Amino acid sequence: MHEKNVYLNGEYLPLAEAKISVLDRGFLFGDSVYEVIPAYRGNLFCFAMHLQRLNDGLKAIRLPISYTTEQWLDILQPLLIEGDAQYIYLQITRGVADKRDHSFPLSCTPTIFAMCNPIMPVLGEQGVQAITLDDVRWKLCHIKATTLLANILLRQKAVDEGAAEAILINEGYATEGAASNIFVVIDGVLITPPKTNEILSGITRDVIIHLAKANHIPVTEDVISLEALQQASEVWLTSSTREILPVTILDHEPIGNGQVGPVWQAMNGLFQEYKQVVV
Repeated sequence: MHEKNVYLNGEYLPLAEAKISVLDRGFLFGDSVYEVIPAYRGNLFCFAMHLQRLNDGLKAIRLPISYTTEQWLDILQPLLIEGDAQYIYLQITRGVADKRDHSFPLSCTPTIFAMCNPIMPVLGEQGVQAITLDDVRWKLCHIKATTLLANILLRQKAVDEGAAEAILINEGYATEGAASNIFVVIDGVLITPPKTNEILSGITRDVIIHLAKANHIPVTEDVISLEALQQASEVWLTSSTREILPVTILDHEPIGNGQVGPVWQAMNGLFQEYKQVVV
């Protein structure tokens, strides 16, 4: 399928021809969820895990969709383009209502949209800068909803300061990045915040925990204070499109010795091997 083609409500068509109604609740309210699914060598990575998170999000916003795994694959696989690393963006809105009203419409057909784009290479060996900002988002961050304005403003603040990401602080503890999960290494132990409504549980996050346990790298899910974050020997950002990105400068101060650390080197190697064999 041509790389400009997208899927919209049962049709594959050029991106420029994909249109939705101005009364679509995803447009009006952000009443929708989404998923970002990497693909390597034409295979959707950890698809079952992504699909489970999608279904959890749909259930959380009370939007029932009864597609099977095979039906989703039939929709998404034709979108994959040539190239080793790419990702599917999938968004499901509650659909088009007769009028703008905050309450759910009595009858509404969900809008389903999907497209594919290449994953741009990230040079993790060089490390990136990050800043800390107050976590001003809502209390349902575990839902992968499209209502991302707070995340956008936080991420843009980081970009304005020449940083790659904002690491968010809630009541003195790190939660996650504006568009990523976080890991730290303290005294040789890999730590990431536990799953709560304050974070979006990333698939890459879960894969890293699995790989650490399988390869005897000490790992735990625990709270990370701002002080612990600042004193960590390594800090990482993780997401489906940026994989595992080491932070070497935080709030204009070096993390550890200011170089990419050995635990990241080991984990990145394990992850690169894993994604070649797991679908």
